[in-house]
Amino acid sequence: MASLVILIALVAVACVPPVEEVPAPVEQVEPVEPVEPPEPVERKLKAAWIYVGPIGDLGWTHAHNEGRLYVEELFPWLETVYAEAVSKADAPAFLDRYVLEEKVDVIFTTSFGYMDATIEAAQRHPETIFFHCSGFKRTPNSGTYFIDLYQAKYLSGVMAGALTKTNEIGYVAAHPIPEVIRHINAFTLGVREVNPEATVDVRWLFAWYDPVKAREAAEALIAAGSDVLAFTEDTATVVMVGEEYTQKGQPVYTFAHYSPMLEFGPNSVVSGQLAHWGPLYADILMRNYHGIYTAQNLENVDLWWLIREGGVEVGADMGVPINPKFEEPLKAVKVTDPILGEISVYDLVLERVEQFKDPTMPFYPFTGPIKDQDGVERLKSGQRATYGELLVMDYFVDGLVGIIPD
Repeated sequence: MASLVILIALVAVACVPPVEEVPAPVEQVEPVEPVEPPEPVERKLKAAWIYVGPIGDLGWTHAHNEGRLYVEELFPWLETVYAEAVSKADAPAFLDRYVLEEKVDVIFTTSFGYMDATIEAAQRHPETIFFHCSGFKRTPNSGTYFIDLYQAKYLSGVMAGALTKTNEIGYVAAHPIPEVIRHINAFTLGVREVNPEATVDVRWLFAWYDPVKAREAAEALIAAGSDVLAFTEDTATVVMVGEEYTQKGQPVYTFAHYSPMLEFGPNSVVSGQLAHWGPLYADILMRNYHGIYTAQNLENVDLWWLIREGGVEVGADMGVPINPKFEEPLKAVKVTDPILGEISVYDLVLERVEQFKDPTMPFYPFTGPIKDQDGVERLKSGQRATYGELLVMDYFVDGLVGIIPD
């Protein structure tokens, strides 16, 4: 009987449905519309240029300003400002104004004479980046840069030596600083390579921009017998003088400097040297924008662009290495090169351009033996001038007429 009662109880329990576990109440949340992630904020950069001459000079300052316009158009994140015709004495005030009032991030000072003022400003403003053109002093926040024309100047000399009939060539020069001396020497080495009898007469202006003095110097050189003129100053005056004489029946061959000048001397300009500052400024600013160049790591940044880097183009105009009017006369003059053999001056110029593009530097204008105008050996046979020696060059090579003023 007891067993029957237990059995009935077990059956009853088994027939009771199990109790379901009720989940805890969940808070009801209204659906949310998806949100787009915010666009990254593009960093802005402000750069300033300080120029030694007017931007319309057609020479040094004009070329630098073309570089500024190039990067201003290239980079949407870049704002640029500039000051032109700034004297050496006024440079410190402009530097401080750009830092303190205009909040500029990068400042380019574009004259050798600004070097000390740039270094002093860099020390006063250690968070601002400075780049000085053509100098050799640097700090953690101040680098140096330059586009050098000595290769193109040498090639202009080669053509000048081939074209002169009087063997007297004139050179109008701005200031007796190493850069200008280096250019005059390179030009003269080119002249003497193809015409050892020719000489180069130098007249100093002691000014970068003085059209009146440039005209006087050019006309004085022509009166003294020069039938070819080259120059390192910031106007097209020498080219225009050459064109005037050529139009009157007295051919005077000229070589453009820094900017395309064929339009000022279509019958006079043979070739020249054209500077492309835009790509170099773009390189510097991109490295700054991406944090590669900072205010702590510029002490050893010294950029030196030549033909190979694209900083220099040989030409009377963009894309015109030699004025077509002078192709045949240059092809008619033959010279003998130790490696290339007999070759026309026209072909030699084009071959040298390719050699300058070669990173192994198979040809280097400043290779000995080189003597100065007093007969003192400056470079022994086969010896190449060092970068440092080019930067402080203070002598004239053999074949130059004139002196380097103190």
